[in-house]
Amino acid sequence: MNSMNEMRGQFFSDNELSRIREQFQAIDFDPVTQRKRIYFDNAGGAFRLKSASKAFEALDALPDCSERIHEAANYMNDIMDKAERDIRIIFHAEKGGRIIPRLSASQVIWEMTGVVAENVPGTNIVTTKLEHPCAFDAARFFAEKTGKELRAADTNPLTGGVDVEAITKLIDENTCLLSVIMASNISGAVQDITAIVTEARKIKPDLYILVDAVQHAPHGVIDVDGLNLDGVAFAPYKFFGVRGSGIGYASDRLCHLPHKHLRGLTDVSNLTWKLGSPAPAHFAVITAIVDYVCELGDADCDSDDRRTRYLAGIRRLRAQECALMEYMLEGPAHNGLRHLPGVTIFFDTGDTVERDLIIGMALDGWDYEEAVREYERRGIIVYERVCSSIYSVRMLKSLGIEGCIRVSPLHCNSKDEIDEFLAVTADMANHPPRKNEEA
Repeated sequence: MNSMNEMRGQFFSDNELSRIREQFQAIDFDPVTQRKRIYFDNAGGAFRLKSASKAFEALDALPDCSERIHEAANYMNDIMDKAERDIRIIFHAEKGGRIIPRLSASQVIWEMTGVVAENVPGTNIVTTKLEHPCAFDAARFFAEKTGKELRAADTNPLTGGVDVEAITKLIDENTCLLSVIMASNISGAVQDITAIVTEARKIKPDLYILVDAVQHAPHGVIDVDGLNLDGVAFAPYKFFGVRGSGIGYASDRLCHLPHKHLRGLTDVSNLTWKLGSPAPAHFAVITAIVDYVCELGDADCDSDDRRTRYLAGIRRLRAQECALMEYMLEGPAHNGLRHLPGVTIFFDTGDTVERDLIIGMALDGWDYEEAVREYERRGIIVYERVCSSIYSVRMLKSLGIEGCIRVSPLHCNSKDEIDEFLAVTADMANHPPRKNEEA
C-alpha cells in the first residue's frame, strides 16, 4: 500500500522549477500566434528541450555521410555510438539485442509484430483492447495474414487499465505473441508489466513479448533486461525530443528470426535491423534527453553511473508529476477537480502513483469537442478523445465511455498553471453553453 506522502509526490522547489522551465521551448506561449497559453496536451506531443532541438539542428546541418572514414564521419559515428548507449540506458537493455531506428514508433511495433507472427509457431496472438492502433492493428493484421486467432483482453473501466488476469487467461501453450501497452494515453493507467510478464511466462516460458512504451517512457522506468522483453519501442517526440523518429529494441532471439535487413551487414551471432543510412541528428537528440534526465537525478544521486543518474531523474520527475496530479484533483483548498460540481473524472482510483499524469474528464452540458475549443479560447490547450477518432474508438468503447477531455500536463508545468486551469474549469462547469431548444 502506498503511503499518503508517496501518493502525493513531491514538488520541485520554485527555483528548480524555474530552471527546468527555462530548458524547454515555448513552455508558456503559442509559438505560432505568440499568445500566452497553458499547454496541457503533452500526451499528444511533449514540450521540446532546447538542447534537443539545438543538437538536432547542428548535426543535421552537416552534409557528410556517416558511412565514411573522414573526420566529420567519425564525429557523427561517435555521436551515434554514444546515443545507442543512451538508448540502452532508457530501455535498460545492456545484455544484447539490437536497436531499431525507424521513422516512427508505430513502424517499429508493426515490424516486430510481423516478424514474430510470421515466424514463431502458434495458433493465437494475445493483446488488449487498450492498445494504441499501431499495436492492435498490427496484431490483427498479422493474425489474419497468418491464420492465427486474435485474442484481446478486456479493459477495467474503473481503473482505465487491464487486469493481469484478463490478459493471462487468454494465454496458452499455442500463443506465439503477447503485445501489451505499458500505459494508456487515454486513462493514464500504468500496467503492471512485471506481473503480466511473470504470469504469462509461467504459462509459456518461451513466449515472445512486445511492449509499447511510447506513453510511459517519459514518465517511468523500462526494464528490458529485468523482464527479458523481446521488443519495446518509444517515440522521442513524446520524450522532450523531436518528431521524425521512433526507437525500438529487439532481443537476440527476435533478431535471429527472419526480418528485413541488409544482407551485407549480417552478423551471424546477432542479425542487424539496419536499413539504409542512419540519421545522426536523431541520435544526437537521444543523448540530449538522457543528459537532461540525468541532471535532474543529480539532486538525489551521488554517482557517476549514467543509468543510476537516469533512474534518479525519472523518479524525481515522476514525484513532481504525482504531486501535480494530486494538486489538480484536490486543489489547494479542496477546490480541485474531485470537488467541482458538474465535473466528472474517469478512472480515478485515488492512487496517483500508478498513473501517468493524464486525467480524463467530462463537464456537464458540454460536448467534448466544444469544451476543448472553449479551453483553447481561454488560453488552455487540452484534447478530446472521442469515438469518431480511429485513435480512440476501440479503447473508449471498451472503457464504457463515449469520450473524454484529456488533460496531460508535464513535470515542467506549475501549480500556478493548474490553479488557472481549475478556475477556468469551474467557470465552464458553472456556465454550460445554451443548447438550441426545439420550438
